[in-house]
Amino acid sequence: MPKPSKPPASGFRPTHVVPPNGMPAWEAPDPDRPTVPLDPLLPVVLVERLGDWGHIRCANGWAAWVDGRHLVAVPRDPPATDGPPAGTADPRPLLARAEEALADYRAAVEELAGGGLDGQSFEDRTHGLRIGVVVDGESMWVYDHDQERWLYGDGRQLTTYATDRTASDEDSGHAPTRFVAPKGES
Repeated sequence: MPKPSKPPASGFRPTHVVPPNGMPAWEAPDPDRPTVPLDPLLPVVLVERLGDWGHIRCANGWAAWVDGRHLVAVPRDPPATDGPPAGTADPRPLLARAEEALADYRAAVEELAGGGLDGQSFEDRTHGLRIGVVVDGESMWVYDHDQERWLYGDGRQLTTYATDRTASDEDSGHAPTRFVAPKGES
């Protein structure tokens, strides 16, 4: 991803995520000015709309234009965590897996930078590796690669925040990302 165009505003709060298959991006709302594509389920802030175009900003401050119709909106507030957790009670095992995945990626980057890996070997070694963690004070969003979902945590428990699977999706591939309303909301 290119360097940030300007520092992000403090307190980055994603308003949308990129669809599960990623999406193309452009330097300006002009199809003749493409830039690097965006990763699947990348959290972004929708800064403005211009017709179907959406101007987004990433957590690192990098900005681009996308087809705003394909962005997936996130709920305004994290799910309420006063009820029973949805599937994962303890955030520590998932955080440990994220640490391991990040360490694996870091080791591959070090080996690539040191000349021990070529580009293709680096790509092969990191293929399929997906890591996602956003920490903002007591709030945390973490990607569970095994269950293909984002979880929100308050330090005590995790609640499903977004998923790219449906109940009938177990054997049939992937469904579009959908967001799960907290219990008591529709």
